[in-house]
Parts: sequence; structure tokens; C-alpha cells
Amino acid sequence: MPTTTPPPPHFVLFPFMSQGHSIPLLHLSHILSNRHISVTVITTSANHSAVKSTLKNDSISVIDISFPDNSVTAPPGVEITDKLPCMSSFIDFVDSTKQLQPQFELAVRNLPPVSCIISDGFLFWTQDSADKLGIPRLVFNGMNIFSMTMCNIMEQFKPHAAVGSDNEPFPVPDFPRIKLTANDFGPPFNELEPKGPEFEFMVRLQKTAARSRGLVVNSFYELEPEFNDYWNRNYAPKAWLVGPFCVAIPQTTPKETAEKPKWIQWLDVKLAAHEPVLYVCFGSQAEASVEQLVEVAVGLERSNVSFVWVVKPKELRLIGEGFEARVEGRGKVVAEWVDQMDILKHEAVCGFMSHCGWNSVLESICAGVGILAMPLIAEQHLNARMVVEEVGMGLRLWPRDKVARGVVGAEEVAEVAVELMRGEGGRRVRKRAEEVREGAYGAMKEGGSSSRTLDVLIDHVCGFEG
Repeated sequence: MPTTTPPPPHFVLFPFMSQGHSIPLLHLSHILSNRHISVTVITTSANHSAVKSTLKNDSISVIDISFPDNSVTAPPGVEITDKLPCMSSFIDFVDSTKQLQPQFELAVRNLPPVSCIISDGFLFWTQDSADKLGIPRLVFNGMNIFSMTMCNIMEQFKPHAAVGSDNEPFPVPDFPRIKLTANDFGPPFNELEPKGPEFEFMVRLQKTAARSRGLVVNSFYELEPEFNDYWNRNYAPKAWLVGPFCVAIPQTTPKETAEKPKWIQWLDVKLAAHEPVLYVCFGSQAEASVEQLVEVAVGLERSNVSFVWVVKPKELRLIGEGFEARVEGRGKVVAEWVDQMDILKHEAVCGFMSHCGWNSVLESICAGVGILAMPLIAEQHLNARMVVEEVGMGLRLWPRDKVARGVVGAEEVAEVAVELMRGEGGRRVRKRAEEVREGAYGAMKEGGSSSRTLDVLIDHVCGFEG
């Protein structure tokens, strides 16, 4: 009797409507597709074109679902967090996505049989859908395992109860070598008796994640082995480190006639002149205060290092008139979208002043570029601690009095930028960054830790074990 080949596994990916959360999952879709897995990405109508342009892969299907016209919790016409008027409406926006649930379930039912759903942790309601449809669900939340572990320990043991202020360091239970402060955390984790909307929101996300088949983590085992082991011994669901996903960014062949972006041309000039360049960018979501932007501008001007600074258009107006003219030739300010990996991988770039969003950290790792850490929001303070104190591939920009939160002064920006670009600390950081880069690419190669873990995870959710 002839045997028929079973169809390949079919994964549905549903990214959250935020650039920082959606782009990694779209990169993961390439990794899955390259393993001969059928992949369908679900997004909203307003995000369709951005998803398609990021994917650059016709073998990956994209399905749209639409927010109801009568949505009352999301701002009218807003379907991505980057366009929210302010981050105080973030929880309302997340809650509004639940209105997509009927369409999501209908879309999944109409697809060929689905082996697994990978959805963002903020799309908490997809766990109910997965249970209803009888499909295993994996959760993606865009954080590393170090930061998730520190948050859980903070919530469980409340070590900050033993100190007298939010700036006083305390040893972390089970990791006594690590010293943190309450200000390294945001609410509700820095609160002794958490309550209110943020706490309720976090509890809801944790409870639904715990019902899933596991956490898909955009990291690799060699980067944070003891934290991965600790999490899987003490917390649920199991964490699977299968990154960094940015290794799978589709490579496009530039056309012979295509002109390079002006900032890449500028970097080419700096490379020819043997002038190392500091890349400065604080991401698409985090917003520095006006005071902080001015201090960074003054510090960069004083430092006398060459730099390219990518800003939001409104930030350019806040920096101050005359700045670009005063740094002309040494500094370039770009107020439009850039391909960050193109800049980080440019041979002229030798450092990255970053807010330490996890995607930016991973891109810096994959480019082998040392980090000048200036965290702003969310878990970025923990990411900065990890990069500088655990991994050793960065230097820290501290607010005055060396506290976790506050404005980093111009003098600190100038001094540490010079140290990163020209000092012994910078040489040490760059050497370490190159070592970590090799580990990242090694993890993603066939037989590497992330590649092997992904193979086991696919078997786990598809029922192929044993």
C-alpha cells in the first residue's frame, strides 16, 4: 500500500500591534518557514502592509482581521501602540484587542489544520481561543529570561522590604552577587502591596501565560544559562530560548542603481577617514524627556566623538536650534525611519548609545557592537543591568548620584561616550561584544543550542515526542 506523506506542521503567529513586539515574531516566522513549517501570520487591516514589507516572503500567508467600528476602548483609528497619544492608554488599548477574538477564532477555523498558535502575551485572550479550538498555544512577550526572573523573584520574595529607600541596593534572593534597587523595576513589581489597574493587568497576563504550553524567548542559552535553568526549576510555563531571531532578518540584494541612504553614505565617509562612530537611538516606543534630550545633545557636542543620532521628528524640534550646525561634519542627525541593523553592522560603527529595549540589545549583540546603556522605561533598567554587569558588553550612563532613575547629565554623556569610543573600558566592551556575537550566531546554527531547542519545542507542541 502506498504511504502518503503527512502535511507539514502549520503554525499561526499573532503578533501584538507594536513594532517592538511584532518584528521579532515576523523574524521567527522565517525561521519556522525555513524548517518547512507552514506559517500563517494574523494581523489587523491597518498593519497588513507593514507586516508584508517586513516579511518579504510570499510563502508565509498573512490574514487580516479588523477592529470593530464601534470600539470604545481604543482611540479611533489606532491599531498600533506607536500611534497611541500617550502610554497611559496602553492598558485600554490591550483590552480593546479582545474585540478581535471572534474574528481570530473564525480565521483559525477556516485555515488548514493548525498545529500551534504563537501569540503575544498581551493578546492574553488568545489562550481562551486556543483552549476552545483545541490547539496548543505558546506565548511570546519580548523579554529576556533574566528580566522575567528578576521580576518574579521581586514579586515572590519582596527583597525591597528590607531597605530604606527605592535607591538602596539589596541582594537578590538566590542570586546574592546581584544587587538591585526598587527603582530598577516599574510598578507593580516595585510595590510592597501592589494593587490597582497595572497590578490587575499583570496578574491577568501571568495567569493566562501559565495555562500555555510554554514561553518562546528571543534569547540564547549561552547568554543567560543560570537564569533559564532557575526559571524552569521554579516557574511556569517552561521557557524555551530559541533566539536571537534577528539572525533570520531577510537579506535583500541591493540594486546596482539603488542609492544608499544618506546616513549610510555618511558612515562610508567616516570609515574611509578611519573615524569610529557612535550610533545613538532610543527606540520607537520609549520617549526621553525634553530635559534628557537636551542633556544628551550637549553631551554629544562636548564629547568630540563622531556620532549618528536617529530621533523622532518631534524630538528634533526639542533638541534646540543650531545643534546640527554646531556638530556638522562630526555628527549626523536623522529624523526618519532607518534600518537599524544596517547601521549597527556598518564597519564605522563602534558603539551604540541605547535605551536597552531588548530588540536593540539583540541587534547590537548580532552586530558585535558594545552598548552605552541609558534605560528609560519598562524592563529596560534590568536589561541595562544585564548588559553591563552580567554580560559585560556595555558601559552604563548613570543619572546624577548614580541612582537608577533620573536625568543623565551632559557631563556623564560626554565622559562615558569618550570612554566607550576611545578608552580602555571601550576596548574591553568591544572584545566582549565580539565574543557574544559569535555565541549568538553559533546558537542559531544547525546543532547550536537555540536550533536544538526549537526542534524539541516543535516536537513538543506537535505531539512528536517519544
